[in-house]
Amino acid sequence: MANQGRRPAKGAGRGTPVRRNKAAPAERFPPQKPKKKTAKVVFDAPPPEPEAPRTFRLGAVPGATPGKWIDAWKQRMPHVSLELVPLEAATQRTALDEVDAALVRLPLTDQSLHIIPLYDEVPVVVASTDSHLMAAEQLTAADLEGEVVIALSDDVLGPIDLPGTQQARFDALPTNEAIATAASGIGIVIVPMSLARLHHRKDVDHRVLADGPTSTVALVWPRERTTPDVETFVGIVRGRTANSSR
Repeated sequence: MANQGRRPAKGAGRGTPVRRNKAAPAERFPPQKPKKKTAKVVFDAPPPEPEAPRTFRLGAVPGATPGKWIDAWKQRMPHVSLELVPLEAATQRTALDEVDAALVRLPLTDQSLHIIPLYDEVPVVVASTDSHLMAAEQLTAADLEGEVVIALSDDVLGPIDLPGTQQARFDALPTNEAIATAASGIGIVIVPMSLARLHHRKDVDHRVLADGPTSTVALVWPRERTTPDVETFVGIVRGRTANSSR
């Protein structure tokens, strides 16, 4: 016969065939209920008012070096300009009335002021490059015996005990003139190191006076004028970041 040798269809003669679920996809997966949309509440907050242009006035006595703090201010407070105001050490107290804060030299005692000492400067002996004193790496008071000391009209170190020295026979001079005079070999000048560098000349040099008095530079401002700008500058000087708490 023609059908001999063929296998019967799968499941044929083996009981009731398996019924398959022919339900439509929509019946097998009922539709989800749509989510209710919640209305968004929008608050029209007024835009912040721009800050009024202003200037932070920082006073500084000769030799003070606020450069790194000024750079940090420009980065953190670009909307507030900083004006550096030169001050004289002799009149630094009265000049505080004209600035927001100042770098001054101590001593300065006044209960109406906030005073933050920042660093100490070592004293140096300034003399002609031909002076025998420049042969040493540093000096002591004993090394200055026999030297003529030029007095300064803007002195910031105060009296120094230098046995065996003598005062110049002419009137006290401003620091820049005194150093120019020392270049001629007439005498020596004793100042904080920053002032020696400020008034540096090719014909003079300086050496540290190891046992001399130091000069302390401090940040000062009137207590009654502690403004947010002053607090920002104090934070910069103390190394706080913009996100640090006061």
